Amino acid sequence: MTGKNDDIPSLAIRVDKEGLWYYEGALMFRKDILEVFFQNLKRDEKGRYLVDYKGEKSRIEVEDTPFVVERVIKHDTTIEIFLSDFTSETLDPTTLRMNADNVLYCTIRNGELPARFLRAAYYQIAEYIVHDTKTERYYIPLGGKNYYIEHHT
Repeated sequence: MTGKNDDIPSLAIRVDKEGLWYYEGALMFRKDILEVFFQNLKRDEKGRYLVDYKGEKSRIEVEDTPFVVERVIKHDTTIEIFLSDFTSETLDPTTLRMNADNVLYCTIRNGELPARFLRAAYYQIAEYIVHDTKTERYYIPLGGKNYYIEHHT
């Protein structure tokens, strides 16, 4: 199906805010299939999420972000985040931000896509968050530097 003045068809795929993928209401659980979708996921100039597979583009519905941070491990000077696409990467702490509902986000894939922290991962990273009582802001100290968490309302 296509919308008005839109030549990109929509797939019957929805990603909920917990990062679970559904096709026509049924949970998608096969890792091999999900990996294909994750590897071919793009965002267009309108901010919509597309699967661009072998030159065929299709829109998918995303409730919040298609990627979620499932787990966090702090190393000496870095934090490693484990993502819903079965990969991990080093957190860019400059991209941490909190929304009005106190949900934590970061940016992944070299700043290309947002990721939402699941509750368990949020509690893991919260162990390293410090409250600056002078500015009433929160930050994560890493490698001798303080990375303040932006708060968006």
